[in-house]
Amino acid sequence: VSLQFGPFLDAKHEQVENCQLLGSFSDVFKLCLKMIIEGTRSAGSQLVFVPSARDVHHDCVYPQPPFCSPELPKEDKQRVHFVSDPCTLEVD
Repeated sequence: VSLQFGPFLDAKHEQVENCQLLGSFSDVFKLCLKMIIEGTRSAGSQLVFVPSARDVHHDCVYPQPPFCSPELPKEDKQRVHFVSDPCTLEVD
């Protein structure tokens, strides 16, 4: 199991603060997720994504809902999970 804690698109990042991103917050976040998911596919590990209050593309509330699940390829649907913050996980 690989726990991925945000922020994934940090509100405090220089490019975010200076409006220098080449796409919308949502598009950049989706690209980040895609890179992580595709980069770990051969390992076959379970991925758990936990949001942060500093994720600029996500709801800035607490407790935080899970990220909206993007369209995942069929081979990733069973191994990629989106949870809230806080959450309780049971591993094995």
